[in-house]
Amino acid sequence: MTLLAKERPRIAVGELAKMAVVAGLYVAVTLTLAVISFGAVQLRLSEMFNYLALFHKRYIIAVTAGVVLANFFSPTWFLDVPIGGVATFLVLLISRAATKKLKSDKMKFVWTAVIFAVSMFTVAGQLTLLYGAPFWFTWFTVGAGELVSMTVGGSIMLVLAKKIDFTK
Repeated sequence: MTLLAKERPRIAVGELAKMAVVAGLYVAVTLTLAVISFGAVQLRLSEMFNYLALFHKRYIIAVTAGVVLANFFSPTWFLDVPIGGVATFLVLLISRAATKKLKSDKMKFVWTAVIFAVSMFTVAGQLTLLYGAPFWFTWFTVGAGELVSMTVGGSIMLVLAKKIDFTK
């Protein structure tokens, strides 16, 4: 074994499996509800998996991978894949950092939902660029849909977090 191989951190099979399951669930929920998952008015209930990043950093990659894969099925995939992937990754990092010192999971979820809703300017910008949709109104509708998705999903995830230790 070389010195370089010894220094490289290894990801355990269990870690990869958890990441793959979350990415797969994100894609499955998005595509099952595809009719409401894409567009100027969207309720992407798979966004509930964003909260997992608050429990463990591995889920930042898992959710980002899920978003990228799901966005290949979007009518505007050529922008959704790169922009949605990068935006999701960055907003997950921001949410994790912004809520790190909060003690209450509920408050972490509230702040994360707001951060994600505000971040929907990226989707509004794409729809404005591609379809001439009015930016501010589109940002409002997509942001409101994200807030609803995150609120419903957050309620589900708070219940699950009491039964499943997502930090492991």
